[in-house]
Amino acid sequence: MDVQDSPRKSYWRCSKQDFFPEPSFKDLSSYRTALSQICPRLKDRLLSRSTETHELVTLRRERQEARENAGPAIVLSYALSGFSALLSVFCYTEFAVEIPVAGGSFSYLRVELGDFIAYLAAGNILLEAVIGAAGLGRSWSSYFASMINTKNPDFMRIKIASFADGFNLLDPLAVVVLLVANSIAMSGTKRTSFLNWIASIATAFIIVFIIVVGLIHFKSSNLVPYFPRGAEGVFKSAAVVYWAYTGFDMVATMAEETKNPSRDIPIGLVGSMSIITVVYCLMALALTGMVKYTEIDPNAAFSVAFAQIGMKWATYLVSICALKGMTTSLMVGSLGQGRYTTQIARSHMIPPWFARVHPKTGTPIYATLLTTILSAIVAFFTSLDVLSSVFSIFYSTYFHVIGCCIACVKGWIGYVVASVIWCSGTLGISLLHKNRVPKAWGVPLVPWLPSLSIAMNVFLLGSLGYVAFLRFIICSAVMILYYLVVGVHATYDVAHHNPKETEVEVGR
Repeated sequence: MDVQDSPRKSYWRCSKQDFFPEPSFKDLSSYRTALSQICPRLKDRLLSRSTETHELVTLRRERQEARENAGPAIVLSYALSGFSALLSVFCYTEFAVEIPVAGGSFSYLRVELGDFIAYLAAGNILLEAVIGAAGLGRSWSSYFASMINTKNPDFMRIKIASFADGFNLLDPLAVVVLLVANSIAMSGTKRTSFLNWIASIATAFIIVFIIVVGLIHFKSSNLVPYFPRGAEGVFKSAAVVYWAYTGFDMVATMAEETKNPSRDIPIGLVGSMSIITVVYCLMALALTGMVKYTEIDPNAAFSVAFAQIGMKWATYLVSICALKGMTTSLMVGSLGQGRYTTQIARSHMIPPWFARVHPKTGTPIYATLLTTILSAIVAFFTSLDVLSSVFSIFYSTYFHVIGCCIACVKGWIGYVVASVIWCSGTLGISLLHKNRVPKAWGVPLVPWLPSLSIAMNVFLLGSLGYVAFLRFIICSAVMILYYLVVGVHATYDVAHHNPKETEVEVGR
């Protein structure tokens, strides 16, 4: 719960009460009692549902491409991923209009599918933030290195021969970039917003430049063979590049700050996703038309491609704009992730200490530090190939994108069943009130559109390698263990005890 900081208490305080204010963690005896009741508590959490009012009012925040899959067919891969993401966007839009809060899919699933599913989604959200930021950090260092040595973008990384492939190139520059960019984001939103505006202009210019120059230097012979690895390569690439479209969930977190959600959110989400899909396909076509797909550098593709066609000066232009854009993306992404994390912390699924907003900067510094430190550690060891594969498996899980689509189908089924019973004249009123009916904007062609989205995402999941699934299973097991040991008891206390007993000062 959010309350104002007492003048006597510093924002930088850190005590057990700030992390675990719930009665179950009062002392060792209380915790033992909680563990003895884990079965009924888990059943309670599995069957419980949040409400739109609770998410909108009680928890509302205060206002203040991997080389092995590369080829000309990557254009089709981006189009396939974009179409899949666009279908999911429709489902996101419905919930963003109905529940315009900063929690995004976490809040939507908490209302429709319950606390446990929402918790798993929350874990995926945090992992996405860590992996996505780490990927941007590694890309930043690659583009910077390509400005100095286009033949070896890895020359600034430290190679450790004894480490496994994909984890043997240590990247200290990526760590520095992440720490600096997120520090700027933590210092306040005005500075970040201004830099984002400048970077958006520069990014738009460089995108047009890349597409125009790429089409001018386009060689159709570079597209042969168009399917170098067959249909399997297309689908595998589509599953990997899906992470390029993940910004739509970040847009959904801005729903809380829109003046007219029922109008602005559908236009913003569906419109931006449609434009982005076209832009990505044009950029992929330009790249594969400029140079043979076998010669594309997976770490700094465009800057190296311009050097290969004799436009070395353009290498610096593209790299500088790319660096500016990625730095701003890190800062803006840090602010967006802060919205996620504070909403998750306010539900007590993670310690509410992470929901505290600094009274001067107006930013959730603790939440930002959490993702910054974790992403810096991951970026230091992990290659872009590994990051893109892992990111895709986390983003395309049932607990996140597919979960929102399932929630839409669930709501439709509930509405139909309730309507049939209403016609029969038995228990109709009760059931109709228990099932969500869109009030302002609903997904078109329900249940066919969300069902198609589910099918496509499941299909893309099947295109990923077993290693990505293994990593996902391990991380999910860790999440579930934490939930059983901490999360289920904290959320149970919040739901069943006097709110004042579990209240913690996590506001300004």
